[in-house]
Amino acid sequence: MALSVAAGTETLQALSFGDADATQDLIVGAVHHIYTVLSTFVYSISIGTAGDTFQLAVVGHDHHAGADTNASIMVIAKVVSVAGQTFIFNDKFSFNGFGSAAYTEPLDTNVEQATIAQQGGTLQRYRYIPLDADVDCDIHVTFIDQNNA
Repeated sequence: MALSVAAGTETLQALSFGDADATQDLIVGAVHHIYTVLSTFVYSISIGTAGDTFQLAVVGHDHHAGADTNASIMVIAKVVSVAGQTFIFNDKFSFNGFGSAAYTEPLDTNVEQATIAQQGGTLQRYRYIPLDADVDCDIHVTFIDQNNA
């Protein structure tokens, strides 16, 4: 029997990415979805030099007036990559599949808060970002996708 991913469903998903040596989207948002990241495993296959780093981040959040663009990065973790070792991030967090279309920080009213839930703005992504050219990793992410469409 096929797994239903229709409106009103909640699904547990797991995705794996092998030999990631460049920026890699781990979760790509969809309108009216809320994603709860349960765990992210990053195994460092190889690095260039000691001290090479990578980030796990939510990309697309920017509701602060005068700030960059909607491609701003909210860093979840910044890690020094060590060849042959695994980094496990298992602090749970959630993010919307899309941002608000009509909201500028700071949050002051319940009306502004409601526009965040309406998700009419820009696409948000959970992303692996190597900050050094020679970082090569295997990545596995487990998450819950709540489809509220």
